[in-house]
Amino acid sequence: MEANLTAPGKRTFLPDDFRITDWAKLKPWFQELQQRALPTRQALEKWIAELNELIAVVDEEFAWRYIRMSVNTEDQQAAELYQYAVQQLMPHISKAINELHKKLVAHPQVAALEPEVYGIYLRKVRNELELFREANIPLQTEEQIKARQHGQIFGRMTVELDGQQLTIQQAGKLLQQPERDKREAVYRAIQSRIAQDAERLEALFDELVDLRHRQARNAGFDNYRDYKHKALGRLDYTPDDCFAFHEAIARHVRPLLARLHEARREKLGLDTLRPWDLSVDPWGAQPLRPFEHVNELVQKSVKALGRLHPFFGESLKKMEQMGHLDLDSRPGKRPGGYNMPLYATGVPFIFMNAVGTLSDLRTLMHEAGHAVHSFLTRHYHLVASKELPSEVAELASMTMELLSMDYWDEFFEDEASLRRARRDQLESVVSGLPWIATVDKFQHWVYTHPEHTQEERREAWVEIFREFASPVVDRSGLEAWTQHLWHRQLHIFEVPFYYIEYGMAQLGAIAIWKNYRQDPQRALDQYIEALRLGYTRPVPEVYAAAGIRFDFSADYVAELAAFMGEELERLG
Repeated sequence: MEANLTAPGKRTFLPDDFRITDWAKLKPWFQELQQRALPTRQALEKWIAELNELIAVVDEEFAWRYIRMSVNTEDQQAAELYQYAVQQLMPHISKAINELHKKLVAHPQVAALEPEVYGIYLRKVRNELELFREANIPLQTEEQIKARQHGQIFGRMTVELDGQQLTIQQAGKLLQQPERDKREAVYRAIQSRIAQDAERLEALFDELVDLRHRQARNAGFDNYRDYKHKALGRLDYTPDDCFAFHEAIARHVRPLLARLHEARREKLGLDTLRPWDLSVDPWGAQPLRPFEHVNELVQKSVKALGRLHPFFGESLKKMEQMGHLDLDSRPGKRPGGYNMPLYATGVPFIFMNAVGTLSDLRTLMHEAGHAVHSFLTRHYHLVASKELPSEVAELASMTMELLSMDYWDEFFEDEASLRRARRDQLESVVSGLPWIATVDKFQHWVYTHPEHTQEERREAWVEIFREFASPVVDRSGLEAWTQHLWHRQLHIFEVPFYYIEYGMAQLGAIAIWKNYRQDPQRALDQYIEALRLGYTRPVPEVYAAAGIRFDFSADYVAELAAFMGEELERLG
């Protein structure tokens, strides 16, 4: 596997030093591909490879512009360069790629292309051609620009606590402190600060809903939900499967979460469990601090991942050496975290906001799973083969969180802290699934009721939230904040409907971990084999390669929930 960490091969189409500045510089390369004669299947395959090289270089340029904007939302030049790419370059690029895709599918030799190599790629191309509408280009451009305002709004948020100005992420760390009155003060400070921008966020979302609905109508769909389902390439399941997921989570995971919360209430000796009681250690211990600074986080993560599999540790080390990690939280930095694949370079970039918590360790393990996935698929010449559907991409990341737990002793020297960390991880998995179902079902409602008012949206959110939220947590008196809890979920604003994949992949990750408990080496080998496939097979086949099922049935979810309950009981 070491070969996958070497530099990618030289370009065969674009010069190695080619840099994207404006459309005038890019246009000749698209024109050459459009005008080239393709008399044979071999000529067609070479043309496909060079088209994908061009797309990889374009994608990477856009990725770097997004990264530079993320790391400092106050960098006006970075914001302008990203905005220029979206507004001035992307419309031309989208139209040019669409024309080239037409040329591809119309070629008489396209049927002779090897299905094992080109099948998924051609399915994706035909799907994009079916959806493409030139009238949607300016709408999509405007949507992208507006959606980024969510990160800018949250990136500027700070709260003052004990005389210090803290980012929302830094303040959130204080919800782990043992003193309940201090936790409540922190929670109220965070929610009050977010509420200051509630009207602005609601108005922004109104604009986004309108833009998205217009795109759907232009493409011949009744609503944006159905349009986006197809645009996301969800060709292996339907919205009805999403509803089955919602129902299964409500029936079998919500009760498990309620039992965990009831046990937490009893351990804390409380009459009622409140939202500010959910992060503190239930035995009153000080918060776990797996690291003090990001360099320590990286070094310990390299060791832990390397013990799970040497290649995993080598991958993160390579990213550190290349400066492809930006992990600390600071004012002006976009919230959240991500792994950004860089298709031309082949070495991804991890962005996050670490403040020294167990959640930060979990986040880096998650993003490292994505990064390893990038390394294992970088050899594919088709961008579509390594441009992973989220159902597959998140399987890699969420499984890495669970498999790496056996090596978290790199962060916790004593057994008691290690058990606490593992239990907290499993509890986060259980609590995450109902939240995922909430966010997804809310978006189904929003986009199938495009004419809704803000008041109707708030009512729908609260109703859906209550369907999945733990009944043990008392939110009385907090209703004004509860109706806006979704404002923090950047996916709703920036990448609509990209969220249920976390839930589907989380079920898959639990199933792989269940297999790992029985036969570690076999489960690890299957996991790596599934990741190596990238997106060269339909999603259910990738899951099958991992030794699991792509299944949201109530019986399957009940089986996995029971396993999680047993593991939590074992940890005490």
